[in-house]
Amino acid sequence: MNAIRFHDFGGPEVLEVAQVARPVAGPADVLVEVRAASVNPADWKIRSGVAALPVTLPFTPGFDLAGVVVAAGDRVTRFRPGDEVFGMPAPFVGPYADYVRAPAADLAAKPRALSHAEAAAVSAVGLTAWQALVGIAEVGAGQRILVHAAAGGVGHVAVQIAKARGAYVIGTARTANHPFLRDLGADELVDHTLEDFTDAVRDVDVVLDNIGDAYGARSLDTLAPGGLLVSAIWDHPGVTEDDAARRGVRFETVKVAPSAADLEELGKLTDRGLVRVHIEQTLPLREVAEGHRLSQTGRVRGKLVLVP
Repeated sequence: MNAIRFHDFGGPEVLEVAQVARPVAGPADVLVEVRAASVNPADWKIRSGVAALPVTLPFTPGFDLAGVVVAAGDRVTRFRPGDEVFGMPAPFVGPYADYVRAPAADLAAKPRALSHAEAAAVSAVGLTAWQALVGIAEVGAGQRILVHAAAGGVGHVAVQIAKARGAYVIGTARTANHPFLRDLGADELVDHTLEDFTDAVRDVDVVLDNIGDAYGARSLDTLAPGGLLVSAIWDHPGVTEDDAARRGVRFETVKVAPSAADLEELGKLTDRGLVRVHIEQTLPLREVAEGHRLSQTGRVRGKLVLVP
């Protein structure tokens, strides 16, 4: 089968199409024919060698996927050949490929309302946003939520999850992205390139930070007493629990993990039309280097998706 691999860390040019053996499903696994895989910032950070994640070279990137089950292990009861699935399986199974072997427990049935491209696009970012806002912050009706990088992959899904749970949502994004975010339900928007968000936003209950570094530290100024900063940037959040405690607020990081149960909850929201994923561009798998270049600009609205 075809798979994207790199033998050395470096720029997008190290990515190549390789012929590799098709995997075989283990007893608790399914073999999935990949119909779509998305590009996440973690993909190019791993490829460039800056991510503090253990990988063995040569390496096939990717975190999330959607596709069709072609074989199931002896102990698998949830899926059978022909089922459409989506998710972010672990450990690294290499979704930038024609087929992947994945733990059946990490996948869920593809939502009826989503195409394969949309299902792949929402998997990792949706899990991140869900586990941050629901699993950690327990966001509910009447709360004020600030989402940084609101037009990005995690951000635009987080806006919709928070709105679906009855929150008042404030987002930071460039002015060009404000109509897009208003259409998703954002109540208030701040162009961080034109004004300091710490002057414009105060007394929020939860901040979801998708940028890290100085944004994390500055976000403490926007929180109401007892508020919570959740960072999706686990390796450089820019703030510590002690920093937050000294300010009378709380801090946690979200380290996204596979979860069929969370995927099913996301699927319910997508089927009800409460969450939709925006795909900025769909690229053939062989053009993966261009996908990584675009992702590294930090200007992608929503997600980039790779298809066979």
